[in-house]
Amino acid sequence: MGGVSVGAAAAEDRFPIIQPEQMNAEQKKLYETLIAGPRAQNYGGEAATRVLKGGPFNAWMRSPEFGMRIQAVGEHIRFKSSIPKHLNELAILITAREWTSQYEWYAHHALAMKAGLDPKIAEDVALGKRPANMKEDEAAVYDFCIQLHRAKKVDDANFQRVKALFGEQGVVDLVGVSGYYAAVSMTLNVAEVPVPDGKPLPLKPLE
Repeated sequence: MGGVSVGAAAAEDRFPIIQPEQMNAEQKKLYETLIAGPRAQNYGGEAATRVLKGGPFNAWMRSPEFGMRIQAVGEHIRFKSSIPKHLNELAILITAREWTSQYEWYAHHALAMKAGLDPKIAEDVALGKRPANMKEDEAAVYDFCIQLHRAKKVDDANFQRVKALFGEQGVVDLVGVSGYYAAVSMTLNVAEVPVPDGKPLPLKPLE
């Protein structure tokens, strides 16, 4: 997607929005699960609209059994991870930046700020820079995730740092959030899901 704005019309050219009355039984089950689940707390009275028009869910309606299984993984990662919320959101922002996933960054930047992540850390991640003045836990998460995305593996030092802070479960949960949101980023980029109308693209292309 880079720095090119993608409009709603373009996104609907890829995957036209399936309205509830058009859904088959499996799609309806996925839709109802999404609008009744914990994600809906972030959507307020707009749960139905947000599920259809935002995020990867309209695309996942094309494979509703896959959608049900992967949304359950996402629910665990979002709401039950052993990684503290602001650090979990940092891992998500790193993934969004690595994939230049505009909608993912747009949605999770707000959640990261709400969770207490330092805005300056997010600004540097958006620029593709290692943030300055990170706390030890922030640096451990950043270095682990960046190495995982870029080198496709993690060295002993970064593994042991995360393990010392969050245990073996934390290591696996950090892999999980990185992998799940890579899949979300892939979906969003293939579906060309736009940020809301009138909003500037939050991520510039990296050199």
